[in-house]
Amino acid sequence: MRFEPVSADPRRQPPGATSTAPPLAPPNGRHHHPLPAPAPPPATAVPPEPPARPRVDFQVVRELRRELSERLTLWQRGREFTVDEEDTERARLAVEVVSGYADSVRRAGTPMAAGEERLLLDQVTAELAGLGRLQTLLIDNTIEEVHILGCDQVRITRHGGGVDWAEPIADSDAELVEILQAAARRAGATERSLSTSKPTLDLQLPDGSRLAAVFLVSHRPYAVIRKHNTLDVSLDDIAGSRNDLDEMIDPLLRDFLRASMRAGLNIMVAGLAGAGKTTVIRALMDEIPADEPYVLLEESRELLPARRRLKHRAVMSFESREGHGERGLDGRPAGEVSIADLIPVSLRMGVLRIIVGEVRSREIVPMLQAMTTSRGSMCTIHARTPAGVSERIIELALAHGREMTVDQARRMAGNALDLIVYVTVEDETAIGGRKHRFVSHVEEVIGVGDGNRITTTSVFGPGPDGRAVPRHLPERVRAQLLRVGYDARLLGRWIEAGTGAWRRPRQTRLGQR
Repeated sequence: MRFEPVSADPRRQPPGATSTAPPLAPPNGRHHHPLPAPAPPPATAVPPEPPARPRVDFQVVRELRRELSERLTLWQRGREFTVDEEDTERARLAVEVVSGYADSVRRAGTPMAAGEERLLLDQVTAELAGLGRLQTLLIDNTIEEVHILGCDQVRITRHGGGVDWAEPIADSDAELVEILQAAARRAGATERSLSTSKPTLDLQLPDGSRLAAVFLVSHRPYAVIRKHNTLDVSLDDIAGSRNDLDEMIDPLLRDFLRASMRAGLNIMVAGLAGAGKTTVIRALMDEIPADEPYVLLEESRELLPARRRLKHRAVMSFESREGHGERGLDGRPAGEVSIADLIPVSLRMGVLRIIVGEVRSREIVPMLQAMTTSRGSMCTIHARTPAGVSERIIELALAHGREMTVDQARRMAGNALDLIVYVTVEDETAIGGRKHRFVSHVEEVIGVGDGNRITTTSVFGPGPDGRAVPRHLPERVRAQLLRVGYDARLLGRWIEAGTGAWRRPRQTRLGQR
């Protein structure tokens, strides 16, 4: 038995400019007459209630998973096969097992609905992969973030700001830990674990989502899943060309960032957790020439989706590795390979760009050292405010060791960085709104000024609604931008007007009030 799968505005002109765009014409030049409005439904008509969501008996799921596992083991015995052949046979056997169960239920006089049968097939397949009921959350594209607070409390945040609570994803906290441990065993190319000696977990799930979990040191096992539904994204996309994405930058800022990538400027993307830093850096990576080799360093792979690898064939993707042995004289567990360890290796790979998914500890020092001797490198960093980015850099640099000083960290940052792009998130879900993500600042790093302070110029700063608008012409990087054909003086009229070229007004609950 076979199952079917479940189912732009023009740029604003600066003040004083006249539009030369012709008026919009009907398609093919023909004039269409509007259709008459449909007659209203009778007053007595009652809208039908939405169909109830099919429910799954997870005891049945476990029994069918056991049968599927036994059949797959029998097929594998004494046979040589590829991964693709195994996946094909697993899918075929899953359909066969679930169809057999549905037939038996049908013969007993209680037929299963088609939707319930498809859901059962998804759950059995997920159970075999070790993800259990987590799979139902991963295949739901309306979900943005999931907080798992024990096996029976699952809080879901949806795109657009909606919050609701889902059904339990396990029958007990012990079963939830087993699901998380199974996910850890299947994570990427580097070993991950969740155990008594390692009670925390951070990994990428098969669909690209980010999972963080903790147990033993917490009252109950907790986990958070952050879904990345924008794996393949460009500067045009976040500038408003895609309706399913936030308008995070305007065309002026898009052109400036595009030129900055061509000029090989070193860029740090900063902001709070969940602000959209990863989305922005993915969009910047899209500007890297397809045949240019570069190194990508991450704690768990999330920046480079499979489709991007087809475009950037020369990328070298490295992933840090957790240690699982006894600690050595340096206090680190045996077998650990950190981002800080990988940066010196990257410098020997013959590339101009090094991209670090996130700097959160002592790797900030080798990252800044690499930026000093490279061009076009990028990284992300957590910071509460744009003004706090430099202090955050110093704080992380001091964790590198006793030989690092505040003045040395400032000089290093002033020499290494060209631009700091700050991404703001305003969360209005508590008042019935949604999360708004946008770039609010682009700071040009001038160097170290009086008092050994990092000096910056706000090339773009917050406008009336908080989104970035042109503020000052760049100074230090102007010549580099000119060499790639970008004349920053074009921003002059917009600076005088104090406005940007955002395509759509920002609709906020606070603004409505």
